[in-house]
Amino acid sequence: MEYILFGIIAYLLGSIPSALLVGKIGYNIDIRQHGSGNLGATNTFRVLGVKAGVIVTLADILKGTVATLIPLLFDAEVYRLVIGLFAVFGHTYPVFAKFKGGKAVATSAGIILGINPLLFIIIVLSFIVTLYISKYVSLSSMITSVIAIIVSIILQDTGLIIVTILLAAFVFYRHSENLKRIKNKTEPKIKWM
Repeated sequence: MEYILFGIIAYLLGSIPSALLVGKIGYNIDIRQHGSGNLGATNTFRVLGVKAGVIVTLADILKGTVATLIPLLFDAEVYRLVIGLFAVFGHTYPVFAKFKGGKAVATSAGIILGINPLLFIIIVLSFIVTLYISKYVSLSSMITSVIAIIVSIILQDTGLIIVTILLAAFVFYRHSENLKRIKNKTEPKIKWM
């Protein structure tokens, strides 16, 4: 019963469309009608700029983190990584935005922040370095997800290993079109770093 309750809460948290809210409230723009149309931080950076992109990134991270921390407030006997997965599902398929959301990268990172801050710091640094080198957000996201698995294995945390593998597989799935564009050299590179 607790898994159902906290899973629903996490899903609803994840469903909050940060990019849509920031676009409409701060810029009077429906971001779904611009750029890639994606409700994620990357499209926000491209369409609305760095300030809006940073706000959306932080908000999306917090969705995952809060979802993993809420059970602690109630001393619930649930595996918090599993609850966090519901937030990722909500972010990707949000009930508040016609089930068309982001690609789960920031919210996945938020789950890790709520469970293992050290791993979070490692993946953030990995993402920044790979992004600086490649200029591809999608490629950096995928590389970072693999690094998360490797570090989880080093930490010998079985639950974390399983969840990072699931998240990495989902990140690769959500970026399948990006991989094709990278191969065809049509994937846009960032210009702000």
